[in-house]
Amino acid sequence: MNKIFWLFLIIVSFIVVSESGADFSASAEDYKSRYEDTILGRRYYNIEPVKRHNVFDLMKWYATGKRKKWPELINTEPYDAPPERHEKGIRYTVVNHATVLIQVDGVNILTDPIWSMRASMFSWIGPKRCLPPAVSFDQLPRIDVVLISHNHYDHMDIPTLELLVKRDNPLILTGLGNKRILKKHGIDNVTELDWWQNAASGAIEFFFTPARHFSSRGIADYNLSLWGSFIIKTSNGVICFIGDSGYGSFIKEIRKRFGPVALAFIPIGAYEPAWMMESIHLTPEEAWQVHKELESHLSVAIHFGTFQLTDEEINEPAERLLKAVSSDSRTFGKFIVPKFGKSIDVSQIE
Repeated sequence: MNKIFWLFLIIVSFIVVSESGADFSASAEDYKSRYEDTILGRRYYNIEPVKRHNVFDLMKWYATGKRKKWPELINTEPYDAPPERHEKGIRYTVVNHATVLIQVDGVNILTDPIWSMRASMFSWIGPKRCLPPAVSFDQLPRIDVVLISHNHYDHMDIPTLELLVKRDNPLILTGLGNKRILKKHGIDNVTELDWWQNAASGAIEFFFTPARHFSSRGIADYNLSLWGSFIIKTSNGVICFIGDSGYGSFIKEIRKRFGPVALAFIPIGAYEPAWMMESIHLTPEEAWQVHKELESHLSVAIHFGTFQLTDEEINEPAERLLKAVSSDSRTFGKFIVPKFGKSIDVSQIE
């Protein structure tokens, strides 16, 4: 089934398409969304363009890639359900992939939620879970705010969002251009943000910040919506969520604007082969560099070990991250590999 899916990707070529536009200097003025209006709609560009690829690169990847075998489905031991609310301090639960429950200041925040079995436009084909969600949907407390970093199927999962809307009708924050997709599915409580724009829920401020990635859900909508990361300003410090990104100078700009980060969720997986992925996904070593540049007190690894999106072995991202952390003799905040489903009070981490 995986081979059929990869052939399907080659035919429609919607996962990796060419990035156009010149390289920009990374001055403060450049850190806003760049776009052009086309007959298809407004097309957005990275500050630092992603590496150019086309359908022939996809064919090369399919023909020469050394794809490691992942298990079909891993059984895991369940943890207790997260608490209904967390009023003092910060509590988080990594469900898996890029789905994280963040509980702070009495507000429940959910990032890039996906409870579907496949990360695909179809229910019968596409990357399939090798790990079930470590928190069942029924165990989720009432969700107030959903953050969607971009519109790829493993980050903007419509069936999960429909369930959340029916049960909780949370405020959904996402990048420009995604509201029209969500409205087609009856999802209306959506606020779109440009880079550096903000919205609030209670005493918490949410800022949509840059990332180095791209967007697409089909053949003709390449970069017609904006991708990004999030900064969450709370009474307990600044939280950073990077759903999917390559390395870029925007990290230092985030640190410059918001100061040191109390808690960061940083992706570490989906990076092989490097010639295809190096400008849109972080390696574990780059994730460690991001942690240091954010001056994060605590960082938590995400975006690994759930859906096989690229060629690396299932445990390699975590192993490489731990090696990078242990080999750096300087003192920084902690960067940990989470136990999926375990609810953690940040104040209790030594």
